[in-house]
Amino acid sequence: MNKPNLLFPTPIWTMELENFESINNEMYNFIKNSQLKDQTGIKKSNNKGWHSKDFNMQETEPKNFIKNISPSIEKVIVDMNWEKEKQLVKISNMWAIINTGGSTNSRHQHGNSTISGAYYVRAPRNCGNIVFYDPRPAPVFCYPEAVSSNLLNAHINSVTPKEGALILFPSYLDHSVNENLSNDERIVISFNIIIQAHSKL
Repeated sequence: MNKPNLLFPTPIWTMELENFESINNEMYNFIKNSQLKDQTGIKKSNNKGWHSKDFNMQETEPKNFIKNISPSIEKVIVDMNWEKEKQLVKISNMWAIINTGGSTNSRHQHGNSTISGAYYVRAPRNCGNIVFYDPRPAPVFCYPEAVSSNLLNAHINSVTPKEGALILFPSYLDHSVNENLSNDERIVISFNIIIQAHSKL
């Protein structure tokens, strides 16, 4: 029997960076120093915890980090078969979130961008999965009960964070973060990528 064709798929890429231990050490120190300078942070989707202001991406540590994630971003562009010569790929903004015990992130999406990413600097056990939601409206109104969840019937999907893991996903995709049930900090770097014609940037 033939398998069904998958139309309008929603891709999510999960990759592990090489030499992530040294990347994490550098970015951990950078983020904690940023927190010392601005202990209040800002309020976005975060409930409790700390949300940084946007990084200055000309500083050494963010520049090094961007260099390390660039091959993964390139893979997304290749997989999506997007035109590279006529368009500019640009990380528009980047920030850090520290979720202490009991912290969550409410359901949200990232506007005015193409691809968004989350990279885990610290991810203790039970620190809170990232949860993705079906972007199609129809399953919300008519969703039969399933024997078990699979790629065809799931309307939510969660990914367990792992130190050194990079998750890339369409910016339109609603997502949230479950409660950090550990006693340690969950530290993530988030960012947005814009892919547009050169003349628009």
